[in-house]
Amino acid sequence: MNIFKNSLLFTLILFFSFLSVTCLTDDPLKIPFQSYIPPNLGDGWEIATTKEAGIDSEALEDVYRYVHEDTNFWQIRSLLVFKNNKLVAESYMKDRDDRTNLHPIWSCTKQVMGILTGIAIDKHLISINDTILDHLPQVSNHPEKSKITIENLLTMKSGINFDNGEDNDKWGSGKELDTLDYVLGMGMQASPGSMYRYKDGDPHVISAILQERTGITTSDWARKVLFDKIGITRLDWYIYNDGRTMGGWGILTTPREMGKIGQLVANDGMWNGEQIVSKNWIDDMTTARVPPTETQNTDVAFCYLWWKDIKRNVDFAWGHGGQYILINKDKNLIVVITSEKHLESEHNLLSDKALSIYDMINRITK
Repeated sequence: MNIFKNSLLFTLILFFSFLSVTCLTDDPLKIPFQSYIPPNLGDGWEIATTKEAGIDSEALEDVYRYVHEDTNFWQIRSLLVFKNNKLVAESYMKDRDDRTNLHPIWSCTKQVMGILTGIAIDKHLISINDTILDHLPQVSNHPEKSKITIENLLTMKSGINFDNGEDNDKWGSGKELDTLDYVLGMGMQASPGSMYRYKDGDPHVISAILQERTGITTSDWARKVLFDKIGITRLDWYIYNDGRTMGGWGILTTPREMGKIGQLVANDGMWNGEQIVSKNWIDDMTTARVPPTETQNTDVAFCYLWWKDIKRNVDFAWGHGGQYILINKDKNLIVVITSEKHLESEHNLLSDKALSIYDMINRITK
């Protein structure tokens, strides 16, 4: 993506300037902690006390103070805790307006695509074993891709030789008039289903299929079948110049709205008595498909566009920089973390650090 490369120099300059100012003035990288008690904004979230939620209040305050003050977590912008369908705690480390301001969640968009795929399957618009040729006539011009299935796309095993850096740059430049043709015109790195490679091209093909089957943009369809039903109103979703909704990234929303996505998964697809997506799909979507040995993340497997820490039995959404929705279904506990939006390589808040914060909260929760 151009936005990454164009912002890399600026981000590094800003970061090191930040460090220089901090060293000279002793100013913190984050604003001081005040309280984790959330206000009622009338946004669909009921507020629960820590006592009602079964969380040790003093220990939770220690966690929040630690995240606010420890420089190892300098990237973090927000930390929220949800329990039993209610918001229990939140704090914003950089800007308190993050509570309502839209913020890019990057690849957490993929996890939304995972849910939308399940809704499409529930509605018999597509099937997990369908080939992309079944829905996209353009594939007939690329016969080597005719055997790619929707399941291959969900597990990042299409075999298409898509590079998240270089190829997203070309998309972001706006020079590619048809992003689907661009993906389909790429070479094959491996045969379909034989090799995992994390990439934005695979979920973008799913988005193209959903648009083909529904007759409207994926983002508009998502509002009808998902966002409006679970009360997500603070959200935007980028659309490419060719009119296709970005499938690999592109959603901007708030931490509280991210919590609703997590709550839907924790509730097995149910929202206020309505089955938004089937429990069977939630189970399938969060079943490990690609082992940690292939994802190269300790204890972290890849599912159907979702991640799973096998050791902790935690399902999670994970976006560039450090955007997370961490779900413990057994406790109905959800932890949302957002971080700086333009970070590169080692400056990202990686999953081990995010999960360490989850561990602190999980340990003090009944």
